[in-house]
Amino acid sequence: MASRLPAFPRTIFTIVEPLSLVGGFLGPFLDPGWFIASQLDAPSDAAAGSYDDNARLIALQLGNTYGLLFLLGVAVLYTTTELKVVRNYLIALWIADISHVGVTCWLLGYDRTLDVASWNAVTWGNVGFTTFLCLTRTAYLLGLFGPDRPLVEIPKKKA
Repeated sequence: MASRLPAFPRTIFTIVEPLSLVGGFLGPFLDPGWFIASQLDAPSDAAAGSYDDNARLIALQLGNTYGLLFLLGVAVLYTTTELKVVRNYLIALWIADISHVGVTCWLLGYDRTLDVASWNAVTWGNVGFTTFLCLTRTAYLLGLFGPDRPLVEIPKKKA
């Protein structure tokens, strides 16, 4: 239950991250050509509509995956009463953060990965923001934000 998380990670995981996932969902649906061209921080001179159906399908499926992650996050963080479920969800996202940043940096290459000044908005999302989320998850899982709040039991009324 997200209400038991310390304030900073609770804000990041229940407000900021879901909003970013909505952005990840909308980007490819609003302009698949831009989304495709922006992935490797080097938009080509090709027209936005010049990508084949395979590339558009992958972009739209990726957008759909961001939408799914938004729904899963809201479902887990706003409905479960089990802190263990929240922690396991955050561990799964932590693992995905590492692979997400790793694959992006691998395909950007060493020089473009280090040339932070030339990153576009998508690269900042894929590398910068995802690294921030990963570090926030790491700090939370290590207890650096302090302990989780204790569960407050609300007494049930007797009939």
